[in-house]
Amino acid sequence: MGKVTLRNLAAHKIRLVLTAVAVILGVAFVAGTLIFTDSMNKQFDDLFSRVGKNIAVDVRAKKVVGGDDGQSAQPVPASVLKALRGVDGVKDPQGNVNGYAAVVGRDGKIVGAGGQGPPQIGSNWNTDGSFDLKAGRAPRGPGEVIIDAGTAKKGRFSVGDTVGVVSSGAPQRMRIVGLIDTGNLMGASVTAFDTPTAQRLMLKPGYFSDIEMGSTGPSETQLRDRVAKVLPNGVEAVTGTKMRDENKSDVAQIMGFFRTFLLVFALISIFVGAFIIFNTFSMLVAQRTRELALLRAIGAARPQVTRAVIGEAVAVGFVGSTLGLAAGAGLAALLQAQMGDAGSGGLTFTATPVIWSYVVGIVVTVVSAYFPARRAAKVPPVAAMRDDVALPQRTLRIRVALGSLLTLAGAGLIAAGLAGNGGNPAVPVGAGAFAVFIGVAMLAPVISVPVVKVLGWPFARLMGAPGRLARQNALRNPRRTAATAAALMIGLALITTVNVLGATMRASVDEQVNSQFGADYLVQATGGDITADAAQRLKTVPGVESVSPTYEGTAKIAGQRGTYMSGDVAVIAKAARLKLVSGGTSIGADGLMVNESTAKDKGWHVGSTVPALFPDGRTEQLRVAGIFAKSDLIGSRIVAQQVYLRHTVRPSMDAVLVNAVKADAPTRKAIESALHAYPNLKVADQSSLKKDARKQVDGFVTFLSILLAMSVIIAAVGVVNTLALSVIERTREIGLLRAIGISRRQLRRMIRVESIVIAVFGAVLGMGIGVAFGAALQNALKSQGLSVLAVPYGTLGVYLVVAAVIGVLAALWPAWRAGRMDVLKAISTD
Repeated sequence: MGKVTLRNLAAHKIRLVLTAVAVILGVAFVAGTLIFTDSMNKQFDDLFSRVGKNIAVDVRAKKVVGGDDGQSAQPVPASVLKALRGVDGVKDPQGNVNGYAAVVGRDGKIVGAGGQGPPQIGSNWNTDGSFDLKAGRAPRGPGEVIIDAGTAKKGRFSVGDTVGVVSSGAPQRMRIVGLIDTGNLMGASVTAFDTPTAQRLMLKPGYFSDIEMGSTGPSETQLRDRVAKVLPNGVEAVTGTKMRDENKSDVAQIMGFFRTFLLVFALISIFVGAFIIFNTFSMLVAQRTRELALLRAIGAARPQVTRAVIGEAVAVGFVGSTLGLAAGAGLAALLQAQMGDAGSGGLTFTATPVIWSYVVGIVVTVVSAYFPARRAAKVPPVAAMRDDVALPQRTLRIRVALGSLLTLAGAGLIAAGLAGNGGNPAVPVGAGAFAVFIGVAMLAPVISVPVVKVLGWPFARLMGAPGRLARQNALRNPRRTAATAAALMIGLALITTVNVLGATMRASVDEQVNSQFGADYLVQATGGDITADAAQRLKTVPGVESVSPTYEGTAKIAGQRGTYMSGDVAVIAKAARLKLVSGGTSIGADGLMVNESTAKDKGWHVGSTVPALFPDGRTEQLRVAGIFAKSDLIGSRIVAQQVYLRHTVRPSMDAVLVNAVKADAPTRKAIESALHAYPNLKVADQSSLKKDARKQVDGFVTFLSILLAMSVIIAAVGVVNTLALSVIERTREIGLLRAIGISRRQLRRMIRVESIVIAVFGAVLGMGIGVAFGAALQNALKSQGLSVLAVPYGTLGVYLVVAAVIGVLAALWPAWRAGRMDVLKAISTD
């Protein structure tokens, strides 16, 4: 039986290659994801092994509020550094200043990726060994700066050049006195100054972001305890190991999410590939029924026949996994290339992607082939004597019952997950979607009959005999038609869901901006701060009526951590078109406004007193002065400006609201001209806010659609598989058709139409499920801002056309092969 298995593999090369393609594509995504994330993790490990490697203890502000970041945490007074120098065991204590700083290029724009790209890091220059000077010397005064070599290369700068550096306020002209070798810093740019300059630009004179030190002998724990004794309230000491572990943990969490995100798409590809493999092996077994019956007739036992088919599956899975692993390395390299500088560290190969590639590829193939193998073993030996032998087909009643049950159960799981009744919603939603897909795939043979009749009717009317034959071929075996279409259904269902969600997000943002944004213009920083001098310039612009800065802070209000908005409350309320439920906007120096749902949940009313803990460690009693209706742009809290300023060492404007006498193009141009000296500031009105939001949503939709396109490609391979095997199965039938007068052109047209009908059926089924999923998501996320359901009918129409094109392309080779068959040989085929 082993020899028989090997000979079968050699005899059916084309069939098995087509099956292997589905395995290769699915495994490539899994391997590529694992190789890519392993490579990125290695880059981060290399980075953290250099940065802070000599730090024994780090002194920083206590995270009073919890989760304080660099903007909300309080800085450390410079007086602490003096105290640390007297602690026994402390070696070379150095204060760090960290923040935003960027180099302005010759074109007036910031060099390097801004916005959502790699960060623009500013710091003071310390000799802790984290980075080395590649050229030049350290900065020594307010007019000197050193930058990383990568930024210098991008901006075509060298030591001795004068550049603009933006951090706080307008760019300052500084001379480059040195270049830093940062190694692979994931694409981030680094700009460093002497300590006084860094404090002035990014923090506040007399303060540090943190203070680090080495040890002259004591262990990290011993030194930490000694240091803690001289620290004032609000400041803590942590070991260098803990600090590095925290940094690694933050990055690991991000990478873990990204890895899971990519693996979801890999599993989708495997899931789709499983349909193709199952369908292919089912057809292979059906076509070899007489051959298997002969094996049974000459003494092969049922287990031997089953093992023979499973053996073929193992061989296909092994070859597909091997090639998929190689393709995965290419995919990982492509993903790294898309990340630009952040992915310049090369690929890292570990045993994990190799093991999982073979496990996934072989297991999926064997499981998919198991049921056809069982059916093959049940072929009776007497079937070898019949010419018209065929595998018995079970009734569809069981499929309909199970399919209906799975579909309903899956819909229930999705509804429960989206309702957010505790736990991780991704688990029930994912399980529900899986159940729905399996359920609909089981129901598809029943659904296919009426749908294919409708889809095939125009071809039957317009193309005569080829159209009618194509329609009948698609209807002849509804199980096969459904299995082929199911793969395409899954891919297009998910892509449709993403597009419905994207259209809903765009429509919802437009509605929010129209109903909630009442200011004429909004000025925001793409990095760094909006300074008082920039706000002052806005006030001098002709036609500007009012300029009001807003701030964003972090606090624990009634024990719950969250962000709040602050500023001139009356202006904020007008700009956001707040609808007051009770109270007013005159909140005084200790007032608080909350939205209606928060007030209801907490049992607050106008006049209630609420405790608030701020990052500086102080608690203040805030008075609820107003309650407003839900606002997606404002959030849930507004705190008096005086409160924010009292608890912030370095106030930072989050945005500036600008109202004009007449909001027209000349006024906007005048505002942009006034801010020309601030390349990190951006002016937006209603139209540009919508445009920016659409751009982000479009990027999100495009990214997900590209990832999901892999499943559609695998589905297209499935259509090719089915048609190619169908042509082989119908060799004698095709010969008879040619003998009674059908031309090669008509034969090719018949196969193309059959392919189009199957592909369009899968698309219709998938898009229907996708629209239902998208509507369910919108309904569940309505309270999160998705207030408007939008279905992109134009895009769905394009997908329908694309499905038809996939059908045409998938039929090219099978149709060409059928047209070249020798008529006499085809008729004499068993």
